Amino acid sequence: MTTLSTKKPIQTLRDGSLKASIWGNRNENGVRYSVDLVRSYTDEAGNWHDSRSLSNGELLRGARLLQLAYDQVIELKAADRAAASGAQ
Repeated sequence: MTTLSTKKPIQTLRDGSLKASIWGNRNENGVRYSVDLVRSYTDEAGNWHDSRSLSNGELLRGARLLQLAYDQVIELKAADRAAASGAQ
């Protein structure tokens, strides 16, 4: 069964300044997964920020991270189904 936290993602995949975070929310039907794709950057004062806007040079890297996140979510769902069928 997937370990869920409201404060931390289940997994974070990174490629340079891009990151895809996988989140899980448990409800009465099981776990619902979602993915955030963000680009981290620093401003002139050195403060870190996240943006959901990608440049054209980051699009393919973002697409690859989303594909990897999709594959991971499929594996998490399979593990959830296996755990649920084993518990019955």
